[in-house]
Amino acid sequence: MLTLHPNILEKGGVKEFAILPFDEFQKVQSELQDYEDLKDLREAKVKELNIKAFSLSEAKKKLNI
Repeated sequence: MLTLHPNILEKGGVKEFAILPFDEFQKVQSELQDYEDLKDLREAKVKELNIKAFSLSEAKKKLNI
């Protein structure tokens, strides 16, 4: 879990912006990218559930290797 130290800016008494130190921003960005990669991996695994697989020796036979 990331520990963040945001500075909150208000406009007219309403919270408008959260400002993070740059190193914390980079950590958040990295975590989000990792999460997106994980989602993509999970989607790919679901798509591959119905694909017929074959062994290396079968692949060699099909490719005449």
